[in-house]
Amino acid sequence: MSVRLRGQNQVLAEIERRLGRTAMQRISDKALKRGARVFVAELKRQFASFKDTGASIEEITISEPMTIAGVRTIKIHWRGPKGRYRIIHLNEWGTIKNPNPRGKGAIARAMRNAETAYRNAIKEAIREGL
Repeated sequence: MSVRLRGQNQVLAEIERRLGRTAMQRISDKALKRGARVFVAELKRQFASFKDTGASIEEITISEPMTIAGVRTIKIHWRGPKGRYRIIHLNEWGTIKNPNPRGKGAIARAMRNAETAYRNAIKEAIREGL
């Protein structure tokens, strides 16, 4: 899945020139946080269909915005006392003994389902910032 945007670099450069680097980073951080909340809501909805104790849902965590290879990024990961990060990949991909667990593909479904809402959240946060 890929999207090609033309002129994006020029638009971003012009916004950064007019507002400044720190204002642009503040706006992009706000947009990333809003988009991450939209994605996490869909992720929790997908995980609810096969929850047992609910620990996987409770341990979903959103990181603070960070720069990775020159790009502002937010990570969504699992952190908590029950250590669910160890088994999330097993639910997503299956194992040799259980190739099709109940939650197989939940993260991929959440990404696919939340794509439009995520983009709308990003657009709205950028509009508010300008």
